This record gives sequence, structure tokens and C-alpha cells, in this order.
Amino acid sequence: MAAPDKNSTFPLPGYNRLCFLKNIIRNPNIMVGDYTYYDDFEDVKNFEKNVKYLFDFNHDKLIIGKFCMIAADVSFIMNGANHLTDAVSAYPFAVFGEDWKDAMEGKSYPHKGNTVVGNDVWIGYQATIMPGVHIGDGAIIAANAVVTKNVEPYAIVGGNPAKEIRKRFSENEIAALLALKWWDWDIQKITTHVHLLTGNNIDAIINIVKDQTTL
Repeated sequence: MAAPDKNSTFPLPGYNRLCFLKNIIRNPNIMVGDYTYYDDFEDVKNFEKNVKYLFDFNHDKLIIGKFCMIAADVSFIMNGANHLTDAVSAYPFAVFGEDWKDAMEGKSYPHKGNTVVGNDVWIGYQATIMPGVHIGDGAIIAANAVVTKNVEPYAIVGGNPAKEIRKRFSENEIAALLALKWWDWDIQKITTHVHLLTGNNIDAIINIVKDQTTL
């Protein structure tokens, strides 16, 4: 049984608008796991253009897990976009130097840390992810959603600002799936059980794993 090559840039023959994302990323502050794909209507290189305000001096990173699905025109807003919100003015005076260069002495711009997308996350068309947000494994982000807060594993969120619509599975099923971490299996094992991963019988795949661990 053969799996797609994770090191292939364009895994669909004759189609260059869907890529395994890690193979086109050049910015060292963007880290992407195996088999995560990005689809774009024009050019897959647009992905890095849509990671906005990612400046080296802010020391933040965009970290995306394995087997994620990212639609066209998804934007990630990074910490470089942040301004002061509790000051008299939000204007970034110090950026422009001259006699304004010391305006931020003893102060700092808001920094919400790395933006982290878990594994098996589907992010819909034109969604926007704000700085420092953590999206849990198995979550789904609806098209045009603006995600301003952390998203729990296996939650479906939508709207502006995005709110939880529902969970994909029961709490017990979610706990079992998070313990399973199928995305960390070796690719041969994933390939063997792909028919179960595309089904909705969670107990079946959990039982297979239990059977294998008792052999």
C-alpha cells in the first residue's frame, strides 16, 4: 500500500494550485507539518503573502500541524500588527524614528505569542486567524470566520468574531481521539486504516489500536 509522497510539492498530477504546504515555505518563522495542504485559486505562493505582519524582531512564529486543510485566501495576522490599546494614542510613533524614536522607551507593544494550528484542522475560505490564537486538533473554521480566541479541539466555529457552533463529537469521543493522535502514526499504519479515518465509527478505529497494542 503506497501513500502520497509527503515531500511532493504538488501531490495532484497536473494541478499546481494545491500543494503540500511545508514544501513551499521559505520563511523560517513558519513551520508546517507533513501532509498539510494549501489550495489557492491563483498561486500557492500566496500563502506566505497572507501571513501578515510576521516580522523577525517580534520573535513570533506560525506553527501548523499535520494533515491540515487550508483554503484559498486564509489570512494569519501576526503580532507585528498589534498597537497600543491602553495608551492615549494607538499611533506607533517610535517606528518613524527622528525625535520620536524613544517614544516606546520602557514600554512594549502587545505580544500574544505564537499562533498555533493543531493537527487535522480545516480552515475555510477567507478565514482570518488573529495573533496568538491556538486552534485545537480536529477543529473546523468556517469560511469568512474571524478567529480572535482559542478554539477547542474538534470544535466547529464561525462568524465575526468566531463563536463555537458545536462540537464534532461527544466529549468522550474527543478525549479518545486526542489520546489516539492518529496523525502521529507512521504513514503505513494510516494508509492501512484510511477507510476508518474517513468513516464515523470512532469505536472501530479505537478498538483496532487497542487490539494492536495487546498483540
